[in-house]
Amino acid sequence: MNEIVERSVAAGSRERLRIRAGEFSGTTAGLAPGNVQANLVILTKALAHDFLRFAQANPKPCPVLAVHVWRDDLVSFALGCSFSFEQALLEDGIELRHLTCGSNVPMYRTNIPCASAGPFAGPLVVSMRPLKPHDAIRAIQITSRFPSVHGAPIHIGLPEAIGIKDLAKPDYGDAVPVKSDELPVFWACGVTPQAVIAEVRPDFCVTHAPGCMLITDLRNTRLASL
Repeated sequence: MNEIVERSVAAGSRERLRIRAGEFSGTTAGLAPGNVQANLVILTKALAHDFLRFAQANPKPCPVLAVHVWRDDLVSFALGCSFSFEQALLEDGIELRHLTCGSNVPMYRTNIPCASAGPFAGPLVVSMRPLKPHDAIRAIQITSRFPSVHGAPIHIGLPEAIGIKDLAKPDYGDAVPVKSDELPVFWACGVTPQAVIAEVRPDFCVTHAPGCMLITDLRNTRLASL
């Protein structure tokens, strides 16, 4: 095991233990920099196949990183998270407003329908980061390299065109200021499966809380396509 991998494993383990011990309970954005963070969904086996089909039909909001049996009757899904590509944006000098404000990223339900599979159907949820136009162009280039953690933005500007009436009132997370010389840039979001599962109302389900992700030992660079 090389030194970089060893540091990643140590960082991921340290943060998971800290969270498990109740020493940290906030958003995980910025924790264990460089480590992949994942959305988590745990469902019964009866629903797992249809959920996997739903994720495969909607790879932008639900990029599947791993699937494993947690108990004999439960299946866990680790789905890509935009917090993973944020490190690449920061390293390129792009400000991320929610980190500047010390808050959670704002997330919104849209009028864009997801492809359905079995009982799973519903609208796409997006996360938003305000960027200056030249930073928005650069962000498209950078995040396009990370298709397994949502990839490039799905929409820029004109939030009303995708059914968002008020940027100051996110459905999940916290509102952040958008300056007059900035554009709201929207990425497909891993809260999408949570919103869809809520409509299904299964007898049992476990998910992460929005913005509070599963921190893994995998390096973000391992997910880059180029």
